[in-house]
Amino acid sequence: MVERVLYVSASPRGKRSVSAQIAGVFLAALARQNEIEVDHLDPWECELPEVDGNLLAAKYAGLAGSPLSSEHIVIWERIKKLAERFHRADTLLFSVPLWNFGIPYKLKQLIDVISHKGILFSFDERGLNGMLGGRRAVAIYTRGLGYGADSQTPDHSFGLEKLYLDAWFRFVGVTLVHSLVVEQTLGPSGAAIRASANDTAAWLAQSINQKVSQTMVLGRSD
Repeated sequence: MVERVLYVSASPRGKRSVSAQIAGVFLAALARQNEIEVDHLDPWECELPEVDGNLLAAKYAGLAGSPLSSEHIVIWERIKKLAERFHRADTLLFSVPLWNFGIPYKLKQLIDVISHKGILFSFDERGLNGMLGGRRAVAIYTRGLGYGADSQTPDHSFGLEKLYLDAWFRFVGVTLVHSLVVEQTLGPSGAAIRASANDTAAWLAQSINQKVSQTMVLGRSD
């Protein structure tokens, strides 16, 4: 059975991106043990709809049950087409560098574009219900600095990219999440840390079928 992987690369640096390099090691290791089909979604290269007045007007018309205009229908079809790539996937793979303690803005735009009622979630008398249940996520985070408890940038206050994506995964119904956090990639030990991250990514691919979420942190000095 073919495993369908949606790979979202959040860095615009292409092959120079450390997070993308580690994700590449993960995918190569996964392909050695499973037959996989990779759909690469690069928010820097694809033409994302703008989250502007027209998109929001379409959103609120839908929430109110009002008919959509022809312009709104075109916008909504673009959103549905993007989101369908998430629905088709068995595994969601994200490679995410830390930018100013959060996620790169193009990744945020992608999430804002697709996160709508009837697209990635529903709600009823029980509350919110994510529509991507049954999938698993793998998130690879890279940070140039160290985010240990005694650093100037402790993880609990400054590592907001993982906090945000963990919340979004739960929101859309993904409860099985494997996270690899790689810190101090720019420090004197950066090369050794990156090599260790590649080994860990390969190991993660080999053990991906376990049903318990896990977070691995490399390069942190607590």
